[in-house]
Amino acid sequence: MKKKKLKQPLPGETEKESGNPYVFSNIKNLMSKIRKPPPPGAKTVDVLIIGCGPGGYAAAVRASQLGLTTAVVEFDAVGGMCLNWGCIPTKSLLKSAQVLHYARQAADYGVQIKGRVKPDVPAMVTRSRNVVDDMKKGIEHVLTKNNIELIKGMARVNADRSVSVFNLPDSRQQIFSDHIIIATGASPRPLPFAPFDHNRIISSQLAIAPARVPKLLTIVGSGAIGCEMAWFFNTLGTKVTLIESREAIAPAEDADVSAHLARAFRKAGISVFTSAQVVSIETKKIGCKVALQTKRGEATHWASSVLVAVGTDANVIPLALDKAGVVMEQGRIKVDKYYRTSAEGVYAIGDVIATPALAHVASAEAVVCVEHLAGLPVQPIDYSNIPMCIYTVPETASVGFTEQAAREKGYRLRIGKAYYMASGKAAATGEKDGFVKLIFNAADDTLLGAHLVGANVTELIAGLVTARQKGATASDIMRSVYPHPTMSEAIIEAASSITE
Repeated sequence: MKKKKLKQPLPGETEKESGNPYVFSNIKNLMSKIRKPPPPGAKTVDVLIIGCGPGGYAAAVRASQLGLTTAVVEFDAVGGMCLNWGCIPTKSLLKSAQVLHYARQAADYGVQIKGRVKPDVPAMVTRSRNVVDDMKKGIEHVLTKNNIELIKGMARVNADRSVSVFNLPDSRQQIFSDHIIIATGASPRPLPFAPFDHNRIISSQLAIAPARVPKLLTIVGSGAIGCEMAWFFNTLGTKVTLIESREAIAPAEDADVSAHLARAFRKAGISVFTSAQVVSIETKKIGCKVALQTKRGEATHWASSVLVAVGTDANVIPLALDKAGVVMEQGRIKVDKYYRTSAEGVYAIGDVIATPALAHVASAEAVVCVEHLAGLPVQPIDYSNIPMCIYTVPETASVGFTEQAAREKGYRLRIGKAYYMASGKAAATGEKDGFVKLIFNAADDTLLGAHLVGANVTELIAGLVTARQKGATASDIMRSVYPHPTMSEAIIEAASSITE
């Protein structure tokens, strides 16, 4: 394949205009001077990607589509954290729990089930892992179909625009590339005073393949992972305590959504503590002693296990980025709007940089990164229009400004709200718990934010993402024709009910 000459920055754009904050840095100048052409016979590719998660394989496929020779280095299984220990297996387990939830309510739908309905947790886990295995085969097929070389091993980025790959302790190969993309993702972060012991104090990775169902589970952190695991284990029969240091669970969501989810959790039997700080965890033979500092003072309770879901740390230690001249900032790789790092020819995308740690964000960043390095005109990602979803019962989904954030920005608002209680489809399906909240700019009637809670809202949010991106107004939504009966009709109802 003929090697394409890549352009960087964009055609007609000066290096200064490109927005690279490191163009005049001493580090970059130094790295440019010490780099030498690859030695004769060295293995070279146009684009070398480290990490084969959602960002990594999306970057590889796009690069290959543009005619660039491409290789991916992956130490573990393809698919990254999302496929192997995150998004996909979690959603598989949640679906099993939802079926269990429906089975227990079968009589409400006129269906009689004889005998006690109970979970078969090993079968749930087996189904989840089978889903993962099928998806991994699919990714491997896509890589092969696009002539992308998959190299197994641990990568280290060198100063001479090469990557050393260690397949075994005594096996090493060196690959040179004009463009190196780091997409190694992140791993669960432990509490500083209570490291994971993979027995009593666990991360989400162990939680989604449980050897046993704990009787008492304390979950620290109520983001998407914490909330989803709380609902899953509660459905299995575990007594769950959910602890959040901030004032509301799901703290990134609109206050109305967070409050609604908290009420639903408490109604389901989940104990919810907000404005509570875990100060210590002592592991004993019989379980964990968890000490809290709350608004009311100190509190202590016991748990069989503690699941810590307080964030992630970037997977960068084996890469030796400091030797390659890659600057880090607050534990993440520092990049510009096209994902260029401080080292010439080195890029970073996904959870290793300080953007929302979401699989769909990593995939979008991959496309922008590759198209830019290939010399195509690209539009940087608008991070204010990224959807977020929590797959509990009820589900939550959101995009854009929360009401509080919009007011803090100085917007005068018009807000519309419609409840599932009035939806014919919700009544027919027995899913009347939820609402749609739309936030509009009173100055021009454009959609600033959308916040949904209830059945199927993780599917409904996509249309509102597009609507917001295109500058849709309340009038645009009101004059759209939605199918009946559907949950989506609540979107029109919310737009029709706006008030100052």
